[in-house]
Amino acid sequence: MTIDRMGSIDPLKNLGKAERAAKPVRTDRADSIELSSEAKSQAELLSAREVVRSTPEIREDRVSELKVKLQDPTYLNNAILESTAEGILKSFGL
Repeated sequence: MTIDRMGSIDPLKNLGKAERAAKPVRTDRADSIELSSEAKSQAELLSAREVVRSTPEIREDRVSELKVKLQDPTYLNNAILESTAEGILKSFGL
């Protein structure tokens, strides 16, 4: 049995005929992005965390201010002591 060719089957025939790619369409718009409200809140939270991490735990300016105040014998009176005691109790939820 013989099979005759049905048209030309030449794999190299179309090799030299490359199709041109379409030129990209240019627009005058600038690139832009939009952030979701969740992404914005996450960015704010990250920024706040960085501020907290960069802040020292002991504020030397306040410590030196209190040292100066404690050197004054008239600074410690009943009103200051009561205010301090109330602040301590509030911090413990009492």
